Amino acid sequence: MTLSSQAQDWADRADRALMGTYRRYPLVIERGEGCRVWDVDGRRYLDFLGGLAVDSLGHAPQVLVDAVAAQAGRLIQTSNLLYTIPQVELAEFLVARSPFDRVFFSNSGAEANEAAFKLARKWGKRERGGAYRIIAADNSFHGRTLATVAATGNAAYRTPFEPLPDGFDFVAFNDVDALADAVTEETAGVILEPIQAEGGVNLPSASYLADVRALCDERKIMLIFDEVQTGVGRTGSLWAHTHWGVEPDVMTLAKGLAGGFPIGATLAKEPFCVFEPGDHASTFGGNPLACATALAVQQEIERKDLPGHAASVGQYFMDRLTDLSTKHPQIKEVRGRGLLVALEFHEEIARQVLDAVRDAGLIANALNPRTLRFVPPLIVTQAEVDEAVDILDQVLTGKASALAP
Repeated sequence: MTLSSQAQDWADRADRALMGTYRRYPLVIERGEGCRVWDVDGRRYLDFLGGLAVDSLGHAPQVLVDAVAAQAGRLIQTSNLLYTIPQVELAEFLVARSPFDRVFFSNSGAEANEAAFKLARKWGKRERGGAYRIIAADNSFHGRTLATVAATGNAAYRTPFEPLPDGFDFVAFNDVDALADAVTEETAGVILEPIQAEGGVNLPSASYLADVRALCDERKIMLIFDEVQTGVGRTGSLWAHTHWGVEPDVMTLAKGLAGGFPIGATLAKEPFCVFEPGDHASTFGGNPLACATALAVQQEIERKDLPGHAASVGQYFMDRLTDLSTKHPQIKEVRGRGLLVALEFHEEIARQVLDAVRDAGLIANALNPRTLRFVPPLIVTQAEVDEAVDILDQVLTGKASALAP
């Protein structure tokens, strides 16, 4: 796509002023509403990227706008040396709807995972004779800080920043025997995404998470579920781990928690709440504005039963994509849960398809050269799913020869 002069000017200014850490699409977005965004030239797009699974209620939902405005006019930020009402109310809301007892608030998923790692290390020091190592899965993704990169099971993220903090080991996802073999006296915990999102939308086998839970109980090690992307309704249940009837000891959240406002959360059961004053902190974490916004978003998700909506519309989406695969032999597999959906091709054409559907008005992203991911807002309708599938159909039909790798 060729940028207009107006859009090119903004892109050039961004390239001069910002560090080049993103492979940006040739789009300059000006506004959004629901599941759609508009660029600076007034062109409309169906957004099935949703801020990377962040925009739970879509763009500019009134409930979020009202919550931000009301709280901003009352109290935006205080030190965490003081109590604030929105922080208490959000913590109580999350605890009441989960198997956890306490919450630590931060600003992002990476920070939430950092807090979980520190919990695991302190708990391991106290309960397992100084154990500090954490086992993660190949193809996992846990964040971009040094510690969370060190815990991410993809060498492409780790290698540029080595040497990284020590203390992380990796095993194959969906292989409990490999996990058991990796546990040593130095192992404090295991961290897993119930569904590996960035790694390809990889689902666990029917028994894997339960087997991991049993192993952690047997060896007396902490089990952490990273639900930064899978949590708060994304997979058709409030928490993804409930699909498999398994409870972790610690859970991390972020992305969809406040519908676009930055916040992270680390939830833990009482025996694993080992932080004491001075152990961990965040200047902005749990600020009144973030917490009031998150509470309003979560209440709206609950009021509208958006997890249930994500389950039904997500299944409709995957059924439509499966039907599409019978028409287009380029498609190898459709997989996912709820509104976390992947489309894998036999050949390395994902990025060409991505560019073509974007030119046709649909925004998604490519996880790797063969796989597209779709994470639309939880409010997406069947009609919008039909529109997205129709665009994919047109692209795969009209550009079959051009999409050859």
